[in-house]
Amino acid sequence: MAVFLVIVCILMAERRSVVYEKTERLLEFLDPSVFQEEEFVKEPECLIVWDSADSNSVKARREIASVLAQMRIPFEEQDGREEPALSPAYDNYVLALSDYSVLGEGILDLFDWVEDGSNLLVMCPPYVDAYYQVVSGRMGIQDTGHEPFELDKIVFKTGFMVGGMGQTLEVSDPFDSSNRIFLDQDCRVHLTGGGEEEYPVLWEHPYGQGNVVCVNLNIYEKAYRGFYAAAYSLLSDVCVYPVINGAAFYLDDFPSPVPAGEGSYIKRDYNMDIERFYTNVWWPDMSNLAKEHGIRYTSMVIENYSDEHQLPLAGNQDTQRFLYFGNEVLNQGGEIGFHGYNHMPLVLENFDYGDAFESYYPWKSEDDIRGAMTELKNFCSELYPREAFQVYVPPSNILSEEGRRILAEDFLDIQAVASIYFEGAHGYSQDFMVSEDGIVETPRITSGLLIDSYMRTAALSELNFHYVNSHFLHPDDALDEDRGAALGWQNLYTNLSAYMEWLYNFAPEIRRLVGTEMAGAVERYYFLDTLIEKREGEIEIRLSNFQDEAWLFARVKEGYVSSVQGGSAVRVADGLYLVQASEDTVRLILE
Repeated sequence: MAVFLVIVCILMAERRSVVYEKTERLLEFLDPSVFQEEEFVKEPECLIVWDSADSNSVKARREIASVLAQMRIPFEEQDGREEPALSPAYDNYVLALSDYSVLGEGILDLFDWVEDGSNLLVMCPPYVDAYYQVVSGRMGIQDTGHEPFELDKIVFKTGFMVGGMGQTLEVSDPFDSSNRIFLDQDCRVHLTGGGEEEYPVLWEHPYGQGNVVCVNLNIYEKAYRGFYAAAYSLLSDVCVYPVINGAAFYLDDFPSPVPAGEGSYIKRDYNMDIERFYTNVWWPDMSNLAKEHGIRYTSMVIENYSDEHQLPLAGNQDTQRFLYFGNEVLNQGGEIGFHGYNHMPLVLENFDYGDAFESYYPWKSEDDIRGAMTELKNFCSELYPREAFQVYVPPSNILSEEGRRILAEDFLDIQAVASIYFEGAHGYSQDFMVSEDGIVETPRITSGLLIDSYMRTAALSELNFHYVNSHFLHPDDALDEDRGAALGWQNLYTNLSAYMEWLYNFAPEIRRLVGTEMAGAVERYYFLDTLIEKREGEIEIRLSNFQDEAWLFARVKEGYVSSVQGGSAVRVADGLYLVQASEDTVRLILE
């Protein structure tokens, strides 16, 4: 009888993973109709000056315009090639061009306004010509070499950015991008290049009553937007902008059918087949990481890996491992989302893969796409009857216009699409926003277990732009040589663990979210507008479309925040505060 009772207890303990309670979410998705307030009427604070004849300037203008729009900074733009005469009507200016001769004597007027109290962000390394020689000293520059240097590293000299203090970032695909600059002593250097010379890459220089911030990167892409947001925030005594505040980790292709047989590197290191490795090594390690850092995974289901691309569909009757792994995720507070009936992206025969993805077949019709998604929904609903499946991740991050429309029109439970942040040949690229159809775009920024230099740069950048981190990985990363499998699972696990250590050491206040909570956070961020009034010893922040919470970054260059009315604040970098608003008006009291 005693032995029998022990066996019963063991079986009941194992079965616990099949029974779960629906988790109370940290942040609920709101009906978009609640965001009815208009944006504040604000005078343009900033003028972006660019050069339509210079492709580099065009890129710089595109990036800084996107950065300022998402920071809720009202701005105007002026093509110096068409209108070289500038207006003194702005608090801040952005020079998103390299050829100062385009502006002629207007460049002298600009620095006169800075001397009188305006501020200037120099976004592009200037051409060394006569106009530059006249104004370079006003940027704190003593001398400039005639040949650019290859920027292969970015070295942090101060802690002005979240996650930056003491860090050195490798630059992917470096080129001769930056000027060899020698500065005056009164410049404050925040970033330098590598090597013995350590040429300055980002610095600020007081000029008269104003401030000049110079960026010597010459790289204009999404992965560096946080650097330009941080640079802009250094211009004025105070800069406030909304952020998301959330970190999410997605497990793509999990649960899914387990590949049969043995993986060569799994056999080499563990002497076991793939099924046993997933159960006895991979998932326990991933589960331990989640417990260590308070993470709740968003787990994206693939029903099978068939080549089916039209109705009728065979489905999948083998559900044992789906139940085990899925309920393990749910019991840890995680979430189940849709990845696909199989791994065929929701595209039709008019979609051109080019020479890529030769194993993928387009769906024959829109009805076939609807049928595949309906089959996946029924499959998941039977396995996890208490779950609402509100997050969709496109297979290989590929999603056509037709597939995106079908999700919005026919699968109303889906609140968020989580694809990728960066543009690619076939990928569905996103910004953090709410689309017109109400679906929230929640892009993933980093991926995998190799965590290369580009991903580290992008991760740090996004901490400083949106205060967000979004990472995805696959169980079969440990099987694929292109994704680092030859290094062995233990090394890959160590990489992921080190990445999480970096994230939560430098950003301990960042919220651990699942996919639907991330959608709720993005929704509140997207509709929020700010109106800032600076008084002696106080900053008043009024919020439009405030619902139950809001998060902001506040850069305070003089003094510090001693108390907060209508919210709370914590310092996350030098002079930078993460502000939580609990009311629609927040006051930061300064000392």
